[in-house]
Amino acid sequence: MSARVDAYLAKLPPVARRELKRVRSAIRTAARGAEEHFSYGIPGFRLDGKPLVWYAAWKAHLSLYPIGASLIAPEARAMVNASSSKGTVRFPLDAPPSAALVKRLIKARMVQVRAGKAVG
Repeated sequence: MSARVDAYLAKLPPVARRELKRVRSAIRTAARGAEEHFSYGIPGFRLDGKPLVWYAAWKAHLSLYPIGASLIAPEARAMVNASSSKGTVRFPLDAPPSAALVKRLIKARMVQVRAGKAVG
């Protein structure tokens, strides 16, 4: 576990920390073998040496990057409380994503990374 990730999580308010730890755990489960890293001031994971996902907590939401429209569309029904913009999906802290949803998004993102596709 990265000391930088631990320090990042320790600075979060309790609710954000708890929810982000759940997201982190779901990512780890879905992407076995992915390496945890810290860049752009937030934690993330690399797969086969390539960026897989970053995750972060903000004042009122949690975010996953890069999660583009092609990954969001199939999960639209499970993401009614989420909002998105180019390459980012945001979940309100009071309506965080389920572990199952995070795992599905990460598995789909893994396919993109391994296929060398851009986020879309």
